[in-house]
Amino acid sequence: SHLFGKEEIQQNHDLIGRYRHHIVNEMNQYNLQLFVKSYTSRRDLEIERPVAGSHINARTLKCPALLVVGDSSPAVDAVVECNTKLDPTKTTLLKMADCGGLPQVDQPGKLTEAFKYFIQGMGYMPSASMTRLVRSRTASGSSITSFDGNRSRSHTNEGNRSRSHTNEGRARAHTSENQRGRSHT
Repeated sequence: SHLFGKEEIQQNHDLIGRYRHHIVNEMNQYNLQLFVKSYTSRRDLEIERPVAGSHINARTLKCPALLVVGDSSPAVDAVVECNTKLDPTKTTLLKMADCGGLPQVDQPGKLTEAFKYFIQGMGYMPSASMTRLVRSRTASGSSITSFDGNRSRSHTNEGNRSRSHTNEGRARAHTSENQRGRSHT
């Protein structure tokens, strides 16, 4: 039940039933037991938000991170707290409106679009293929954070290198596919 919000538990009996059936009848119970044991004995990541000018080697994620949570998820407070401990220049928090604990089930289109924007922000996808993500509001404010803001890449040239490398790789893959296609015809 930790995946589901109160609304899902009360209103989406089919989904709950499918998960229960899958867990009881289709999963290896020994592996499930090991997973639950591992999950319940996990330790804190001990991460902290880096502050300019102090403690340069703060324990935090060094890569871009996208945190996704439904606005009525039981995990919303934990995800928001995690966001406060991460570098804001590398972290995007997406609190999805009208979602419980399974945004991929409740709002798959919005989640897919959010992934596209996140990947585009890292320079891996051209902007021409992007559509506009509709912003939705929650009682606590905007449900989307920092998708429109420019991500700072001044600390490295990774954004530019990744983009050119990706485009070159695509061109090479496309060319080799065309050559293979011609040789078979």
